Amino acid sequence: MNILKATKRTTTSTGQINKLRSDGFIPAILYGGKKNNISISLKKLHLRDIIKTETFMSKVVDLDIDGNLEKVLPKDITYDPVSDEPNHIDFMRIVKGSRLVLEVPVKFINHDKSPGLKKGGVLNTVRRKVELKCPAENIPNEIVVNLDNTKIGTSIKISSVKLPENVIPTITDRDFVVATVAAPTILVEPEKTEETTTEGEIPAEDAAEGATTTEEGKDKSAKPSDDKTKDKSTKPTDNKEKTASGDKGKSVNKEKETKKNNIG
Repeated sequence: MNILKATKRTTTSTGQINKLRSDGFIPAILYGGKKNNISISLKKLHLRDIIKTETFMSKVVDLDIDGNLEKVLPKDITYDPVSDEPNHIDFMRIVKGSRLVLEVPVKFINHDKSPGLKKGGVLNTVRRKVELKCPAENIPNEIVVNLDNTKIGTSIKISSVKLPENVIPTITDRDFVVATVAAPTILVEPEKTEETTTEGEIPAEDAAEGATTTEEGKDKSAKPSDDKTKDKSTKPTDNKEKTASGDKGKSVNKEKETKKNNIG
């Protein structure tokens, strides 16, 4: 049984409580039963590791208030929004003969004895905590779920979980599922579709680029050929003109010689 040491406090104003926190204490209150509420404070150093445990809110502890022992159950914790440090704790007295409603964490054992998990199955936890109604003298710290002989597809319901005497779940209208052993999930990668081309065949994009390059090449090669054609077509014309003028000159000279001979 855990024992927490606490002291009574008379601080009530915000400034006094803030100073209490800065001095390393956590303000708290104890209530319940027929006794009066008591304002107390606890050392943060003693609580820091205990608060982080999953069973803290469902475990009965002995609270030593200046030498007087009280069986209590932590009911609520508030945290600082900036530092995430505990700001205040509510403790409830355990009254003998009373019945309490609280959430109890679920613990799984014998993972190595589960055929389903050995074959690659996955433990799917549906409920990490179960709300129970139990006697104040018999509060379980945790609910133990045995995975022995569980196969793939097994659903573990609350009826198959062994609970302490006089402890019952608050949900009574159905046999709810606590966990399942599910089949492993296999991710199938989509098949890659590659565009294949036959030998000697050019892909459409490459063919289009090739066609564009060829047309540009034709344009470039067409310009010099036009210049050459012009040169070729021009040169023969000039030769013909020269020949015609030469023949004309020869005929004129011939006529002059004929006239000269006739006169002579």
